[in-house]
Amino acid sequence: MNSRSMYSAAIVSIWLAAAPAVQAQPRVPQGSLRVTVTDPTGAVIVGARVQLIGEPPGPSVATDQRGQAVFSALAPGRYAVQVESDGFEPATVEDLRVRNGETRREVRLAIGKLVEEITVGRDGREARSDPRGDSFATVLTPDQIAQLPDDPEEFEDALRQMAGPGAVMRVNGFRGGRLPPKNQISQIRFRRNFYAADTHETGFVAVDILTKPGASAWRGSTDIALRDGRLNARNAFAPRPPDEEQQRYAFSIDGPLWKNHTSLSFATDGLDASEAKTVRAALPDGTIADQVRRPTERMNFSARIEHALSGSHALRGELQQGRTEARNLGVGDYELPERAFSRQVDQTVFRLSESGPIGRTLFNELRFQVSWDDTSYVSASDRPTIQVLNAFTSGGAQIDGGRRAREFEIADNLDIATRRHAMRFGFLFEAGRYRSDERRNASGTYIFSSLDAYVAGSPTTFTRRDGDPSVEFSQYQLGWYAQDDIRLRKDLTLSVGVRQELQSHLEDRLNISPRVGFVWSPFRNGKTTFRGGAGVFYDWYDAAVYEQTLRVDGTRQRDFVVRNPGFPEALDGGTSMALPPSRLVQDPSMRMPALATGSIGVERQLAAMTMVSATWFHSRGWNQLRGRNVNAPGADGLRPAPAAGNITQIESTAGSAGDRLSINLSMNVPARQLFFATNYLFARETNEADGPFSLPADNLRLDAERGPAPGDIRHRWVGMFNKGLWKGFRVGTSFRLSSAAPYTITTGFDDNGDTVSNDRPSGVGRNSARGLGAFDVGVRVGWGRGFGTRAPSAGGPVPVVRIVRAGEMDMPSGGPVGAPENRIRLEIFAAASNVLNHTNLQNYSGVMSSPFFGQATAAGPARRVELGARIMF
Repeated sequence: MNSRSMYSAAIVSIWLAAAPAVQAQPRVPQGSLRVTVTDPTGAVIVGARVQLIGEPPGPSVATDQRGQAVFSALAPGRYAVQVESDGFEPATVEDLRVRNGETRREVRLAIGKLVEEITVGRDGREARSDPRGDSFATVLTPDQIAQLPDDPEEFEDALRQMAGPGAVMRVNGFRGGRLPPKNQISQIRFRRNFYAADTHETGFVAVDILTKPGASAWRGSTDIALRDGRLNARNAFAPRPPDEEQQRYAFSIDGPLWKNHTSLSFATDGLDASEAKTVRAALPDGTIADQVRRPTERMNFSARIEHALSGSHALRGELQQGRTEARNLGVGDYELPERAFSRQVDQTVFRLSESGPIGRTLFNELRFQVSWDDTSYVSASDRPTIQVLNAFTSGGAQIDGGRRAREFEIADNLDIATRRHAMRFGFLFEAGRYRSDERRNASGTYIFSSLDAYVAGSPTTFTRRDGDPSVEFSQYQLGWYAQDDIRLRKDLTLSVGVRQELQSHLEDRLNISPRVGFVWSPFRNGKTTFRGGAGVFYDWYDAAVYEQTLRVDGTRQRDFVVRNPGFPEALDGGTSMALPPSRLVQDPSMRMPALATGSIGVERQLAAMTMVSATWFHSRGWNQLRGRNVNAPGADGLRPAPAAGNITQIESTAGSAGDRLSINLSMNVPARQLFFATNYLFARETNEADGPFSLPADNLRLDAERGPAPGDIRHRWVGMFNKGLWKGFRVGTSFRLSSAAPYTITTGFDDNGDTVSNDRPSGVGRNSARGLGAFDVGVRVGWGRGFGTRAPSAGGPVPVVRIVRAGEMDMPSGGPVGAPENRIRLEIFAAASNVLNHTNLQNYSGVMSSPFFGQATAAGPARRVELGARIMF
């Protein structure tokens, strides 16, 4: 029996074992209680503790990702419920009547007072040593999320900047797809549970985005935002003010379809924008500086339905559809306007999830996702390309056809809780079907080492890809895991787990990933927490890489390569030499890339509302992918297989290593509507290849390729601050500072005869040069005012304040419990990125034969201003 069957059998066995126990009970009336805990803004609170009060006290249940806690098998009668959450005032609901069937109650918590006091309840050391708790986590609430960029792509980019390189984003547990609108997000959590066995990704930070559950009354919002080039600053490399504009609009609405059972959330947004892209190139008759409009149109739609299947199980379905059309791509930097091409992307995503308890000790979550992605390209011209290295590129883009991907994912997580153990078992199965007829370089490309060589009509190489590009294939990947969080003491938890993964198109089937971690809060006040661990992570072999080995296999398609060709006719030259057809192959012994990493960290609560943490990481990778020409000429100039041309083999022979130090500081003072968070990251990353198609400068000396990774930015510092002011005004700011990224110095020539112009000077390593760092400050100022009032969504008595609790990082601001809400609210904002208009230089030339050698030829966006308004009803 394979592992998947064993896992399925285990699930069935648990169900069968639980069923007789339930059936053996006498048939007496039973009820259930579902408590939804929210903050003053109406956003749900995850991880709040809900307890039935009585003699003896009932069990304490933590609210799930929907902010809900469920008590099953209750005898009908009257109960009292106590609710607590870090950073909020505790609340008690007295005389709550539970009837047969399901009873629902929403409890809204008030913001905690700024008083340093030990709270009766869960021991602080126990809470801080929970590996799935909020230790080493930063949480953004709706008020703080509202201060981030409103454009969806810029919003996602801001989250990735805050999380750092390699971060993994999930929306309600799902990866991929688009992020939901900001006003439908209840929380964003930057988690650092590094070594959980349920995680495939090697990212050091996971960004978990939780959407708001269905509201008890209909609510909606409509947004509009505008940018105009007349308000923006001129790019440092642009010859004139930017000719760009942007109109962005959005609408969302959510509410109950069947009260207390089914809710609907709907959202749509669109974008009509034109961005100015600079061109800086050197031609034989002089340097040109220009800018080209790059239009983009985008339309997205999403709908989400949540339905209560029973008193304790919920079903959630979501549909996303979107289309993006972009024109004048491929133009900019050295690329002249004639290189333009357009791209259209259509995406549809359907998601379904079901979760709920099984008895008193089990909780199961099942997720299913299927996506349809279609991408098509059209070139403005198919003329042969002329590339003078880091001087100019002209001719057609030669990109046509497209790619269609059909992918699905199914995952299941089963949690089993006992007195000292919190066990989790699960699996992830992903599969896809791909079809592509993407055609590139069908007319050929001439490569010149310098402007002098171009004037002399002496190219270094000519390449052309011939044949039928159509391919169709399937791919699947499977992983399953087991983990146990063992509570050794009240202040110490040990986590041990193992994960096994395999994938089609690779022969290795045994990829075992052991994981171990600990969380220790040694002091009685629970203000200091240590966390560490180690684990092995495997990476998937990307379908797009496998696709290229199928397409350019020497039969479907092949590369026609000529050394020292003639110009403009490749074979019309005295020294031209045409190679036999060249191809791409996959190494038969390829294995899944792997990474081992370990870390140790400490977190300290400095004051009631301030947290600081520091974590050090070390990692080492093996079986990393690289490209290598296994038929490159040897020292004698002869190829191992004279009857063949270049044979680029994708193989898993590269390595990597890295060290990181991450320092986080956050402060949240809800009573003063103030929030601040910042992160500093020191990183040193080395590897031996820039990617699976990256070829070495010398195919016979692979050890010489070890050097800084392309993303080896030694210093990164990001932060955000927002503060509520007077009379409805609020200001937010963010900043980003980073040191320089590396780039490689090359001669511009093909001295070793492998037909690739990436030779480096003697003694110069890969990615050994660096330019300048980057600095950016963004500001957002908003004003809001409410009109009319309506009753709050939470009914029942106002919770009674029993204890003052010290606050933590995840505290939103808002009004008092049970306060009336505005019927309509208007918000107006003005936002600016790179408000100081700092010139962030980019695209440094490392080609020694280029007229721009050692210089930057582009810059990041100059100051941009956006004006917008939002109406909420």
